[in-house]
Amino acid sequence: MKNLLTIAGSDSCGGAGIQADIKTFSALGTYGMSVITAVTAQNTTGVLAVSEMDIDIIKKQIDCLYDDIEIHGVKIGMVSSIEIIEAIAESLKRNHAKNIILDPVMVSKSGCHLLRQESIDALIKLLFPLALVVTPNLFEAEVITGDKIETIEQMENAAVKIHKLGAQNVIVKGGHLSGDAVDILYDGVTFTPIKGTRISTKNTHGTGCTFSSAIAAFIAKGNSIQDAALKAKKYINGAIESSIELGHGVGPTNHFYDLYKKAGILNE
Repeated sequence: MKNLLTIAGSDSCGGAGIQADIKTFSALGTYGMSVITAVTAQNTTGVLAVSEMDIDIIKKQIDCLYDDIEIHGVKIGMVSSIEIIEAIAESLKRNHAKNIILDPVMVSKSGCHLLRQESIDALIKLLFPLALVVTPNLFEAEVITGDKIETIEQMENAAVKIHKLGAQNVIVKGGHLSGDAVDILYDGVTFTPIKGTRISTKNTHGTGCTFSSAIAAFIAKGNSIQDAALKAKKYINGAIESSIELGHGVGPTNHFYDLYKKAGILNE
């Protein structure tokens, strides 16, 4: 079994962040471990509070795992300060981390900016060059490039610019465009559309976390970047299609939908 590490914030309602990542790793037949960068107080209606972890404990979480366990892939999510970004970059380089998938959590689905500009600059400078794949949504791609993105062609242009910042591969997620849900994968030479079906539901909490974690899991299991992206897209489509009505706001995707189907739980 392959061992996967997520470095991200905790989501107290379990739909995104560390919780979504570990659920995804488990659903896809890998073993999940975690380094918590922040603790959030949130539910389906929004984030109420965030408390960042101490820099020293973030470093020790990473180092103790690499000292003991072979890690086949890393997913990075919420990293909210320059100091945390620096600590993660130093620790991953020191431990020769491989197969790093970076989900640059900068802007929420509602368009709310989650990082200050100086933290965005550090994220790009220090973590993009370590990443095998970077997976920005449209809002994040706009922040990174400074360009408005409203078409597939503009997504491709953004992918080229982001690739030049150091990422080996870029997937610009097109979930916020109208029409079919199409992402664009760029490897420095070729554009590959990663197509999915647009599903009519409000319950999409944690889709970005889940998609990038699925890519990490499939790559760790030996898939190419393109195959991992296609399989991750299929997985997230199924998780959204079977999403969960939870609370009074935006509910989570169903990470274990395939297992639940086999167990007959989704039919109850």
